[in-house]
Amino acid sequence: MIKAAYFHIPFCSHICHYCDFNKVFFKGQPVDEYLQAMEKEMKHTMEVFPTDQLDTLFVGGGTPTVLEMKQLDFFLNSIHKYFPFTVGEVEFTFEANPNELSKEKLRMLKEAGVNRLSFGVQTFNDELLQTIGRTHCEHDVIRTIEMAKEVGFTNISIDLMYGLPGQTLEQFRDTLEKAFSLDIQHISAYSLIVEPKTVFYNLMKKGKLLLPSQEEEAEMYEEAMKQMEMHGYQQYEISNYACPGFESRHNLTYWNNEEYYGIGAGAHSYVNGTRNVNAGPLKKYIQLIEQTHFPYIESHTLTLEEKMEEEMFLGLRKTEGVSKQQFVQKFHRSLHDVFAEPVATETQKGLLEETETHVRLTHRGKLLGNEVFQAFIGII
Repeated sequence: MIKAAYFHIPFCSHICHYCDFNKVFFKGQPVDEYLQAMEKEMKHTMEVFPTDQLDTLFVGGGTPTVLEMKQLDFFLNSIHKYFPFTVGEVEFTFEANPNELSKEKLRMLKEAGVNRLSFGVQTFNDELLQTIGRTHCEHDVIRTIEMAKEVGFTNISIDLMYGLPGQTLEQFRDTLEKAFSLDIQHISAYSLIVEPKTVFYNLMKKGKLLLPSQEEEAEMYEEAMKQMEMHGYQQYEISNYACPGFESRHNLTYWNNEEYYGIGAGAHSYVNGTRNVNAGPLKKYIQLIEQTHFPYIESHTLTLEEKMEEEMFLGLRKTEGVSKQQFVQKFHRSLHDVFAEPVATETQKGLLEETETHVRLTHRGKLLGNEVFQAFIGII
């Protein structure tokens, strides 16, 4: 039974220089029409792929909080109308920009059962924020998080980035220090990846993007791991750290290789063994919903081999690694029976290690994660 649902709101008031997510400027877009199409997708999804009770809901973007009050109200009501969940028992996350939330919006989210906020902070250095195309400043973050706490939110996460153009290790240390002072429950820290079709990609092609070296980036990652541990945040996934009990249950759905709904333009879903990709452009998305009830532009039903590969490269992202027992329960074969060779090779390199119950990345393996994941693809 599917326990998780992701909803995509692709609107932004401003496009950041590094972002390659499916997003469009908010102004002049058919926002109301889009939200109505999303409601139809929710309805058809529940009719064809029903579930008893969701455990996690996650609203991402874009910037979901860019919606006006009336639109936000319509969207939240749509979710309540079609998705079964018990307020207070689920983890219901909303992504937000630090400078785009009013107390009014926060109260509306809280009343609708949202109990976890995820803020795109990236850095506390105002100069760097400008460099990466963010519109908020350090002060906005502090003010908005205080406001969220006043409204009653007790599960708050922030995203940070390192390896930013011109960023020094000292600047990243300073950002971490400020993050810890906020008294929040969860921190994600990602290295910058320059994706095609972004402002940064175009600058890089012209030789105008000065990034820290790989060594400096690795130092920043090491610093994040060290500081998080010192401040009581446990690393439970390559880029994610939480106070005990505040791990993102929704994101663990992905890393545990479990199925989930994906609603909205450009959203991905994993339902009944099939991975689907929704149309990204708004017009195409709305048109497909009208014509076929579902906006899929790609559907791929996984083979047993693909499922086992995914179990490895998704599960190894978690600090605890891949459970040998769960592997047997899911696939009726032992992990070693299927992946003896790559496990042995990566262990020999010092990138993997085994406990009685799990196979997991070593400290060095975390720094070279993608190399390890690659070892499990296309070998069965």
